[in-house]
Amino acid sequence: MTIRIALKHQTTYRFDRPTTVNPHTVRLRPAPHTRTPIEAYSLSVVPGDHFINWQQDPFGNYLARLVFPEPVNELQFTVDLIADMTVINPFDFFVEEYAAEMGWSYPDELATDLQPYLHQVPAELDSPADGDLVDQWIASRLPESQWRDCGLRTVDFLVRLNEAVRDDVAYTTRMEPGVQTPGYTLSRAIGSCRDSAWLLVSILRRFGLAARFVSGYLVQLAADMEPVDGPAGVKHDFTDLHAWAEVYIPGAGWVGLDATSGLFAGEGHIPLSCTPHPSTAAPITGSTGIAEVEFSFSNEVTRIHEDVRVTKPLSDDQWDAIDTLGQVVDAGLANEDIALTMGGEPTFVSAAETASPQWNSAADGPQKRQLAAKLTDKLRQRWADGGLVHHGQGKWYPDEPLPRWQMTLAWRTDGEPIWHHPALLVNPWTKPSATAGTDALAHQIAARLGIADEFVLPVYEDTVQAAVSAAQLPWGPRPDIDPDPSDELLANEHARQQLVDRLDDAATEPAGWVIPVFVDPDDPDGGSWATTRWRPRRRAIFLTAGSSPIGLRLPLNALAWGAAPDIVRNADGDATRPLPDGHQTSVKPARELPIESAPRTALAIEERDGHLFCFLPPIDRLDDALRLIATIEDACAALQTPIVLEGYPLPGDDRLQTLSVTPDPGVIEVNVQPTSSWGDLVQLTTTLFEDARQVGLTTEKFDLDGTHTGTGGGNHITLGGPTPQDSPLLRRPDLLRSMVTYWQHHPGLSYIFTGRFIGPTSQAPRVDEGLPGTLYELDIAFTELDEMLTDPTVEHDIAKAISADWRTDETLEERLERQRHSQPWLTDRLLRHLLTDLTGNTHRAEFCIDKLYNPDRRGGHAGLLEMRGFEMPPHERMSLLQALLVRGLLWRFAREPYRAPLVRWGTRLHDRYLLPAFAAADLWNVLDELNAALPISERFDLAWFESFLEFRFPILGEVQLGDVHLELRQGIEPWQVLGEEVTLSGTARYVDSSVERVQVASTGLIPERHLLMVNGVPLPLTPVIGHGWGVGSVGRSDALAAGVRYKAWSPPSSLHPTIGVHAPLRFDLVDKISGQSLGGFRYHVVHPGGRSFDTYPVNAVEAESRRAARFEPYQTSGHLEIPGVSDWGSAEYPVTLDLRRFERWHDVLEESI
Repeated sequence: MTIRIALKHQTTYRFDRPTTVNPHTVRLRPAPHTRTPIEAYSLSVVPGDHFINWQQDPFGNYLARLVFPEPVNELQFTVDLIADMTVINPFDFFVEEYAAEMGWSYPDELATDLQPYLHQVPAELDSPADGDLVDQWIASRLPESQWRDCGLRTVDFLVRLNEAVRDDVAYTTRMEPGVQTPGYTLSRAIGSCRDSAWLLVSILRRFGLAARFVSGYLVQLAADMEPVDGPAGVKHDFTDLHAWAEVYIPGAGWVGLDATSGLFAGEGHIPLSCTPHPSTAAPITGSTGIAEVEFSFSNEVTRIHEDVRVTKPLSDDQWDAIDTLGQVVDAGLANEDIALTMGGEPTFVSAAETASPQWNSAADGPQKRQLAAKLTDKLRQRWADGGLVHHGQGKWYPDEPLPRWQMTLAWRTDGEPIWHHPALLVNPWTKPSATAGTDALAHQIAARLGIADEFVLPVYEDTVQAAVSAAQLPWGPRPDIDPDPSDELLANEHARQQLVDRLDDAATEPAGWVIPVFVDPDDPDGGSWATTRWRPRRRAIFLTAGSSPIGLRLPLNALAWGAAPDIVRNADGDATRPLPDGHQTSVKPARELPIESAPRTALAIEERDGHLFCFLPPIDRLDDALRLIATIEDACAALQTPIVLEGYPLPGDDRLQTLSVTPDPGVIEVNVQPTSSWGDLVQLTTTLFEDARQVGLTTEKFDLDGTHTGTGGGNHITLGGPTPQDSPLLRRPDLLRSMVTYWQHHPGLSYIFTGRFIGPTSQAPRVDEGLPGTLYELDIAFTELDEMLTDPTVEHDIAKAISADWRTDETLEERLERQRHSQPWLTDRLLRHLLTDLTGNTHRAEFCIDKLYNPDRRGGHAGLLEMRGFEMPPHERMSLLQALLVRGLLWRFAREPYRAPLVRWGTRLHDRYLLPAFAAADLWNVLDELNAALPISERFDLAWFESFLEFRFPILGEVQLGDVHLELRQGIEPWQVLGEEVTLSGTARYVDSSVERVQVASTGLIPERHLLMVNGVPLPLTPVIGHGWGVGSVGRSDALAAGVRYKAWSPPSSLHPTIGVHAPLRFDLVDKISGQSLGGFRYHVVHPGGRSFDTYPVNAVEAESRRAARFEPYQTSGHLEIPGVSDWGSAEYPVTLDLRRFERWHDVLEESI
């Protein structure tokens, strides 16, 4: 993102008397080869009575020769310049093949041209008695064996040399004139920037590399965020005169090396004079008459323009206004009796390493586990001091051998601790921690539960099942222990690991211990434990085969002939009733129940990977679960052994807060606790982002070409109430209708905040992106919903309806008949089969009501609406702003429900609203309507959302051609899911990612005279109705925009495989009268110099430089034939030009070029 700065450098000499000033030479104008764009420059000299002549020295540097005809009291030089600090990648250069590795030399002709820069620099002016210090330093730091003919890349050598000088020469500010000799600098191991630069020049020349001394300006801008690791850089924007070296590399040209910092020269290095010797690069040289002089200088840098960027999306003043508005919206919701809670599912990726599968497509990985554990512990310290960390099983997806892990953090809302000794809960992915045996811990827990030792049972791996499996093997000697990896039976890595683990275990040793335990069903208040005798037909308890925790592999069917009784205890907790402490002073003996009337649940203890694991049985009520947890902790404290808690999580209860950290493909997902106010949401989001950053997680990723992608995961927003009966979505189903309708009316809300993968098969398709008849059916459902809200036969009391659903004394027919007259049940049934994706998946929808009031599964009565159309933004304030927009719209709909016919967008949906100009105009309409509907003076400002627009539709480049301004921005392209194809692992449906979309926009273009063409095809420019964001100039009435779809690459599977790649895209502004191109630009999908990046960008700076390299000003020469076609768009897509329809024009243009 562009930052434009104004630099002011002033040097003043004040004399105690009028004195003669001899001619001066000033070298304070940026050199011709400056890569940092200089937009304006001026040199002001006092006194004004002088003569100035601009010239260039033999090395091409600009010189100002000044003559002063009269004596003066003051001599002052002031430089003002404006520079565009667009990121420059200092390593983005080509190296000739012969110079790629050290040991090369310049060709004779080139060496002759470089002779002044190859001249050896003596270490001292006089030959020292103890030898040449520079040679000695080279021999010790970079001996010849480490760089000559050993395959060391030239670039790596320069990095190593530059860092060596930085490490061995400390920096100091030295005001004395002149430059130290290289030997003197090495002997003192300290010097100014010019001393280090001259030393580096002398060393480079001794390696046979042409080098020159550079004086210039150094501009350093303070980072928006201090890095967690590594140098923080300057705290405030800074500029000063500086010196560095440049080395000539064949193919690359002059490459800057800053020995003071050990870095290569980038956009902050603005060269003024580059010469073979420092004496001819001094900024100001000249002399005066004899006089006392007072010398002063100043350097100032001011940011005069900053593009909105994701690292600083909002100014402090803007955030203050947003925060104030958030509190006003809270008050408005309260006035409408909307008890809103808001949660979410933010996602994070590793800040250090993003190339491995675990941060791209795989759900699990070793680094992901470690970072998730660190984040969980960080959140425990912040939110849940005394909380409980539970390692359980999360979601289970097809083709995955086991459910994914899940770390749940639980804490009491009354502030009392659940677990008093954090050191007794350990991370299972650390080094072994078990200090006691499983049997000792099992008996300790049983004793504290009042259960006799005879009920504590060992469990074993099933040797009979192992023998049966062995009997099914082929005849002959058993294969080696290390099987052939190509063996299909053991091709699965999980299966191979199971084999190794099984061979390592002794068959005679117990795999663990179990304690049959449950809450006494005859104790109405709970608090009493009961047990039963497990007597299987075999002599012991043998586990079913597998590698899951033993609590999931218990042979429950072998314990009794009949099924276990269904004992359901009301799990709803009264938020006003105090929770027990759990730690008992006395132990009451557990009651023994016969196996036929006892639940088949047990607490299990086992050792895995050097840790003790305690598997929790299912418990319905939180009070009882806390008593069990306290008992387990007391047992661990008595034995001084840490454990890992796994198994069933604590039951849901209004007196308990939970959050979970889970793996998802490519990301770590955090399911945060719900918040009931704007202030709580701000605190939660801000601290979560900061805690994640501190443990090494971040919210942004980059593709190989530098494209900014965020985490690639979601930031879903969940809306509900403090309790299900207080949920505004259940109490006011019209709110749900209003939101679904409003989002359908405003596609900008669907596409600005979502991710790159959109469309019917995405993670959160719009309701009108699925089956064509959905809107028709949804209209009917909304009508039925309105009638239901006024139907007197329907139970509208949400608390009464929810309570009735916990009844166990009614038949299935009675239950269904009652629910047909229940508002929560009807709300779910009217919309459940319409808010889905193409396959009918209710979870993958823009508005997911899985947890609103799903009667088909326990836990589905939560009163929650999940808004899945939000991707993880890169900054916490962006996350909060989109949440505030949802809160504001909900307040509006609570004041006045939004009822209007659904819009049949057709192809206009993707034709217009996947382009930034039209999506932003739609968002502006949303904000205008919202501001008009709310009875407050505070306003939603479109400027707050520019960071979202820049993130979703980044600028790719812009040019100014006379009065015409052209701008290219990224658009959104839906990825088509192709038909089934046969693969090595079965059948698959590939995604066609071959097509991309951009928007070109113009201001100042005269349609009667100008024609804008891409690859020889005229563009269907369309006036932008709205406020013109994304077209280069806000509010211009002459703003025009058009989309371009083009084939960017040819994957093995895609639509239209016979159509070739259209890149690079060549845009020309054509004069209709002369048929000549007035200028334009070219956009590449890969590096134009042919560089193939094998590694991902290390940070946003490198990513920006990769993006910038793909855009270049360009003009097609000669007369251009304008094809005689009147309509270049199509009836279905009049705004977006699809180059695939004009393949022949692309071929004609290629031949002409």
